[in-house]
Amino acid sequence: MNFHVITLFPEVCQAYTDASVLGRAQKTDKGKGSKVRGKKISVSYYNPRDFSNNKHKKIDDKPYGGGPGMVMQAEPILKAWQKAVGRKKDQKKVKTLIMSPRGTVFTQAFAKDYIKKYDHLVIISGRYEGIDSRVKEALKAEEVSVGDYILTGGELPALSIIDATARQVAGVLGTHDSLEDDRITNGETYTRPEVFEYKKKKYPVPPVFVNGNHAEIEQRRASR
Repeated sequence: MNFHVITLFPEVCQAYTDASVLGRAQKTDKGKGSKVRGKKISVSYYNPRDFSNNKHKKIDDKPYGGGPGMVMQAEPILKAWQKAVGRKKDQKKVKTLIMSPRGTVFTQAFAKDYIKKYDHLVIISGRYEGIDSRVKEALKAEEVSVGDYILTGGELPALSIIDATARQVAGVLGTHDSLEDDRITNGETYTRPEVFEYKKKKYPVPPVFVNGNHAEIEQRRASR
C-alpha cells in the first residue's frame, strides 16, 4: 500500500510514520539466508506550499460569502494530488480522502476495505477553516472523520488512518496473531513480575494465566 499525505506540516507526520512499526515497514532488509524482504508500505508527503504560484507561498484566502478565518485554496492541493497520483494509469486503484469532522466516521472495516481495493491512498489534511469545496468535487474525494470532535488540523486523523490501515498489510506486523481485531480477547494481559507491590499493596497475576492451561486462558480472555 502506498500512502500519500497532502499536508502543510509533513515534518510533524513523518516523525511518526518513520518510527517503530511503520518505519520498519518502509524499509528493505535481509531476512534469514540473505533473503531480501521488500517494503510493505510507502508513505510520501506533499506540501501545498510547494505548489503555490504566490511569491510568499501563500495557500489560503478569505472565504466567499464572508465568515471567520481563511480557507485553503484548491489549486495548490490539486497540483499536489496530481504530483502524487495524477499520472497513475489505473485510477480505480486510487482512493482520495479529505479529513473532516463532518465526514463518515472511520472504522476498522474501512481499513480492511482500503487494503483490498486500492494500491494508493491519498489523505488530504486541511487547516484553517477548511478546504475549498471544489477539491472534493474535482477529485471525487470522500470526507472522513476519526471521531465526534474537532482538531486544529487533519494531521492526527491522517496518522490514525495510516496506522490502522498499514497494520492490515501482510507482513507489517510480526505475526498475524498480532491483529487484535481478528482474535476474541478482552485485552487482559500481564507480564513479569508475577507479583509487584505498589503503595504497599500487592498486585499478583491471576492464577489462570500462570497455570499453563491455554484453554482456560482463552476462556478467561473471552469472558470478560
